[in-house]
Amino acid sequence: MTHQSPNVVIVGGGFGGLAAAKALRKTPAKVILIDRTNHHLFQPLLYQVATSELTAGQIATPIRNILRNQKNTTVIMGEVTAVDTDRNCVISSDADRQDALIPYDYLILATGASHSYFGHNEFAEYAPGLKSLADAEAARNKILQAFELAEAEEDPSRHRNLLTFILVGAGPTGVEMAAALAIFVRNTLKSDFRRIDPASARIVLVDMASRVLPPYSESLSKAAKQRLEKLGVEVRLGHSVDLIDAEGVVIAGERIASKTVIWTAGVAPSPAGKWLNAETDRAGRVRIQKDLTVPGHPEIFVVGDTASLDQNGKPLPGVAQVAIQQGRYAGKLIHNRIVGNPPPSPFNYFDKGSMAVVGKGFAVLQSGKARISGFVAWLVWVAVHLQFLATSSLRLSVFLQWVWTYVTAQRGDRLIVSQHGSEATKPGLDITAKATFAARQNSGPGRTEGEKTATGGAIALKETL
Repeated sequence: MTHQSPNVVIVGGGFGGLAAAKALRKTPAKVILIDRTNHHLFQPLLYQVATSELTAGQIATPIRNILRNQKNTTVIMGEVTAVDTDRNCVISSDADRQDALIPYDYLILATGASHSYFGHNEFAEYAPGLKSLADAEAARNKILQAFELAEAEEDPSRHRNLLTFILVGAGPTGVEMAAALAIFVRNTLKSDFRRIDPASARIVLVDMASRVLPPYSESLSKAAKQRLEKLGVEVRLGHSVDLIDAEGVVIAGERIASKTVIWTAGVAPSPAGKWLNAETDRAGRVRIQKDLTVPGHPEIFVVGDTASLDQNGKPLPGVAQVAIQQGRYAGKLIHNRIVGNPPPSPFNYFDKGSMAVVGKGFAVLQSGKARISGFVAWLVWVAVHLQFLATSSLRLSVFLQWVWTYVTAQRGDRLIVSQHGSEATKPGLDITAKATFAARQNSGPGRTEGEKTATGGAIALKETL
């Protein structure tokens, strides 16, 4: 190693990338973190932005603010489009520079995952996903606008279509979103309208699996399904979606008319495998070794949703805690190499459990042999989520908002915000259309894994230290 400080480049400011950067805080190296946004997103709470419980600023924090005291780290807002392994540099573009070369001695790719429509990319136009702040705000716009349109609609026969909300995918994101939406429309909005009854809204959760929350035990899946149905959610299992268009969806030959369809199923990894020309699994994730490096490239590490690593004969799940633990490990290994310490033992993921909230005062928790559902699990869920928000000010803000919402059923952010306000007045223009399109564009490959972590919204006891 030369006397010049080595360059450690981290691509992605999500859970894995941020954990790696923090692990390198005392390393005698120049750390460069590149992210296409300026913020770290607490993705497990995106659905609460979409259902007006929290604001965008309560679940996202500027990356520069988080790393402000880390003097060896530089943050660059840009989009990495390729890696040149021959010249040891990443190729990044931003508003002012195209294809800038950023050299590295060590590279950590924490580029996460994006939406996957399982070969039906034409669904994206009508069923946006929920992986970024833009996605969440577009979904909130669309949900709120549906009620505004129904209130203005003089033909009662059209109310049903406008007030039918379909969520495709009954994993943690779909379950949490469906429950939150049910409580939102039946409690928060119940006295806001005069010509429609918000409680008449139809919420349909669809999945081809035989039960909701497939990664969880059957008993917890059953408890979650019963809770959803008690909240008024219509759960449709065992059928795939045949078609999604402007008029709704077709499921098992049956058309369900709806103007609001949200995709909560499936993720696809970033194109890091193509950048590296490395071996990938069937999903496109990079096959990595036990020390998280790419075969043949001991200087390149891949963590989080972009990586594929088997443990005990099974691939590690795409959850936040895997990314966090891998990010910390990669940072520690690089630190040890730079200072001359022996490497740590091979990476071993410690599964601390999983949890998902199913509406007010109810959650399911699975950790080891423990299986808990109900209010106690919900209290644990609240504590874990508050603990892992990025700053103490966010923890206080979110805690107070949750207490207020729990007691009063009132929510903070019910604004329909169009980024193209001047165009919203044009006849026939859906004021959320452009925002929704922007959200889809923002959800392309290369999003950071904080934006796209495949937790599907369930944060782990995963998130405990």
